[in-house]
Amino acid sequence: MPKTTHASTARSSVLAAVLSAVAVCGGDAVARVFPFGPRHRAVNDLANQFVPFHAHLWDLLRGRADGGLLLDWQAGWGTSFLPDYGTYLSSPFAPLVALVPRGDIEYAVYAVTVLKTAVAAVAMTFLLRRLGPAGVWWWASVLGAAYALCGWSLAEGTYNPMWLDGLIAFPLLCLAGEWVREGRRPLLGPLVVAVCWCANFYTAYMATLGAALVLLVRLAVTDSFRVRVLGRAALTTAIGVGLAAPVLVPVFLGSRHAYPGVVRDFAPAAGTDVLARLLPVTYSFATPAAFVCTAVPLLAGALLFRRDAPGRERWLWGGLCAAVAVSMQWGPTHLVWHVFATPNGSPYRQTFVLSGVLVLAAWTGLAHGLPDRRSLLGGAAVVLALAAGALPSPLLTPWALLLAGAGLAAVTGALLLPRRGRYGLLAALLVTGTLLGQAAATTAYADRERLARLDDYPPWGAEHERRAAALAAADGWPAYRTDAGLPRVAGNDPLLLGGQGAAYYSSHTPAVLTETLAALGGGWTSRGRNLLSLDNPVTDALFGVGARWRDGEVVRTDVRLPLVTVRPPGPPPVYGRSPFRNQELLLGARVYASPRAGACPVGTEVFLWAPDATGTARLGDRETRLLGGTPKRRAALTSLGFQRLPGLRPELPGPGELGCLDHGRLRTAVTALRARAATSVRITPDGIRATLPPGATGTAVVAAPHIAGWHCAGAAPVPYGGLLAVPAHGDLSCTFRPPGLRAGLAAGAAAALCLLAVAAAGRRTLRTARPPRPGAPARTA
Repeated sequence: MPKTTHASTARSSVLAAVLSAVAVCGGDAVARVFPFGPRHRAVNDLANQFVPFHAHLWDLLRGRADGGLLLDWQAGWGTSFLPDYGTYLSSPFAPLVALVPRGDIEYAVYAVTVLKTAVAAVAMTFLLRRLGPAGVWWWASVLGAAYALCGWSLAEGTYNPMWLDGLIAFPLLCLAGEWVREGRRPLLGPLVVAVCWCANFYTAYMATLGAALVLLVRLAVTDSFRVRVLGRAALTTAIGVGLAAPVLVPVFLGSRHAYPGVVRDFAPAAGTDVLARLLPVTYSFATPAAFVCTAVPLLAGALLFRRDAPGRERWLWGGLCAAVAVSMQWGPTHLVWHVFATPNGSPYRQTFVLSGVLVLAAWTGLAHGLPDRRSLLGGAAVVLALAAGALPSPLLTPWALLLAGAGLAAVTGALLLPRRGRYGLLAALLVTGTLLGQAAATTAYADRERLARLDDYPPWGAEHERRAAALAAADGWPAYRTDAGLPRVAGNDPLLLGGQGAAYYSSHTPAVLTETLAALGGGWTSRGRNLLSLDNPVTDALFGVGARWRDGEVVRTDVRLPLVTVRPPGPPPVYGRSPFRNQELLLGARVYASPRAGACPVGTEVFLWAPDATGTARLGDRETRLLGGTPKRRAALTSLGFQRLPGLRPELPGPGELGCLDHGRLRTAVTALRARAATSVRITPDGIRATLPPGATGTAVVAAPHIAGWHCAGAAPVPYGGLLAVPAHGDLSCTFRPPGLRAGLAAGAAAALCLLAVAAAGRRTLRTARPPRPGAPARTA
């Protein structure tokens, strides 16, 4: 076997990166999707979470955000940010968005997505060359790019770009496993594990499981299976995960405090559908996107029939591919892959590991040279059998069969060509053409299908620029909040557009925030984790909203409270079923009149609470659209306008409750509370300080949710109707520390000490093993 060189490895890596980028961008261009055409990419979590969170990171890095790494004052009326950072933004690639203007944040996220795909191709190519270079260097490029362009990457990872860090992590962790097997690089191995787990712990966990399986196979086929090697692997992983603990532990506890999603039971996909997803140009949300360039299953199948490969190698790699595939369909192993919880979305998020294992099996066969005709025929038979099994599937498209058949013919023909001169170039063109054609077509098909099947949102444009500029001009934080308002652009409009509002969408949406907002009349989607802005004068007054976007412009109000008020001595409010009564309890005054005979008094503003209603509500000539239906959606408390005529009754789409807001009473109540409010408020990146009126007694209430992690000087914080509160004794000083931060820092410090101990032990071993210098006296026992 010829020895690899740095030059050939670099050449292979560059080609793999170029092929990956060309395939992704080419497919998007064919589909005429952003940034290559009029169709946008703003679907599901890409629009709701990833773009807004990267916009907020841009603000943080440029010093323009309200809050810091620990506390976010912009979304959800004030939420913990470190868990969100560790879930969505801790990738080493994320800070690159700060290099472009903020208005180009969608371009930046797209560029990072393509870059991650290319880096995944480079990482796999490097691993392949490291495991055993084949005679033809470009084969490593093709297989490395095929891994990066697997169906999971093109259909799932492209709109969940944080997952693409797991695509990079798998080959890196396999490389760390090789170092463990060889007893090399004891310091770099844990650091690689730490970076992978920090970048995206969720997919890094799956990549770690896959790399562990690959290590076991490598130990078995190389006769290096030793208990001490397994111990080194466990220690390397433990130290690496420990180094990442300052981020991981707050993320874990953030999930513990989050509003619970709907618990689902895993239902395996139909076998024919699973086989169909092995082919290009197929799409489905609930099946594993297992496509990888036809060259990969052809070579992996050919390995089973190669007489020049050891039997143990053939059957262990084939068995590993089959085991990973089967494990995705069995309930207990499904839970193991997904950290023992069936996800609410796509249930096959570990599919990239299967693609990686298939690529490694294909490369293992190439390590013995190109396959002969017998093994090539066997590999083709395997591919044809899998395709035949997929024929009954409704997911199969004519293009899938055409491209799979053409790819199989092209790659088989390339492998049968003479291996020198112009035939070698023709073989390279046939194989790379198959890769690019199948990947680009799969990308284009997935682009079109996502827009047709998933929720989509308006992309960033001139109207968003105008809205963001208007919100920035009205901003008065911390004297008052500016709410991004309605209609919403995405689930995290305060992060995307600016201001400080109630809207917030995250895997870590605190349960106390969702429950408090719901009690006050708020709405949601995504089963309580995607909270909507609540446009209501009472809640605006309670949370200090002085300006909000409404009906195409910023609307201001002076009927608002400061962020800190002092409430009279007495028990905290206990919420009931009616959001109108709950608002009055939190305000401490009656401001809603009861409707009589279904009609509100003239001059009051009519509000409707119908959380499960879907349809149009009308009061006179004003119409309001509702979209409710628990548990997935909950319609927010909404205004039907002012009662202009006596006896006018609203038309409702379903059962609901009416509240008649008397703005005069509200102004009186706010004026009374202002007299007991803080005289000054100072916001810090990790807390709040306030000067209370002299001699104030009762309860100091902060207009922010009582999430876990708040610590206040002089007294432990207590909930007051879901808000942060402390007994009023002197001035208020509260700081926020995400739960688990201290434990994570302690675990990280312990892991760092272990790493130093490993380094010291390694250096001592080297000194002991180093032969004495010529002429030096010999050591005595």
